[in-house]
Amino acid sequence: MKSIIDAAKVARRARFANVASLSGLLALLASTLLPYFLPRTQLVASLLLLVGLFTAMVGIYYANRWVRKPRPEAVLDAELKGLSHSYRLYHYLHKAADHLLLSPFGVTVLETVNLEGRFVYRNGRWREYMKLGRALRYIVEEHLGDPIKAALSSQAFLQRELREKIEGGEEIPVSAVVVFTHPRCVLELLEETPIPVVKAAQLKRVLPQKGTKLSESLYQRLVVYFGE
Repeated sequence: MKSIIDAAKVARRARFANVASLSGLLALLASTLLPYFLPRTQLVASLLLLVGLFTAMVGIYYANRWVRKPRPEAVLDAELKGLSHSYRLYHYLHKAADHLLLSPFGVTVLETVNLEGRFVYRNGRWREYMKLGRALRYIVEEHLGDPIKAALSSQAFLQRELREKIEGGEEIPVSAVVVFTHPRCVLELLEETPIPVVKAAQLKRVLPQKGTKLSESLYQRLVVYFGE
């Protein structure tokens, strides 16, 4: 399996997270110290407090998304490394989804959830049970939302893109899988889901590995389209 990642994009987001976090903390410090040295600057200090708090929260959110480990791309790479070289895993290279898998059988959207906690799917809805630590970090972390809906939306978008931009694109099977990548997540599926929903360790089991293959020319057009 070949992994291709937009490392520059990841590095940019990580730098932004660090700069925003540091800038926010410095603004908060300034808002605290300024009134002691310049008593008539309380309004400025209040504005610095708000700006610093917002900037620091944005920085921490981005750090949780782009810096904190385990990184979802690293987990996916590790779980799929035994696949043949005809499988190509793309990270952050296409606007349809952060993670796309090209195989001899088509393209699979991998919608990742990199959160710790207990997640239950029942009656067509998701529910998240959080421990105290996760609850305290809730405002500066990504939220669960509806990963199935997000995956189906990405799948539909990618299907349209392939039909419009690749010769023979209407013949390309596009599937979607939701993957929970955090090692300390607990996943409970109490009814059948519209698309596969798995923890990372089970991902290989739900990927297309047999059936009608793409023609070599169509496969190569996809390789070019995804930017290699």
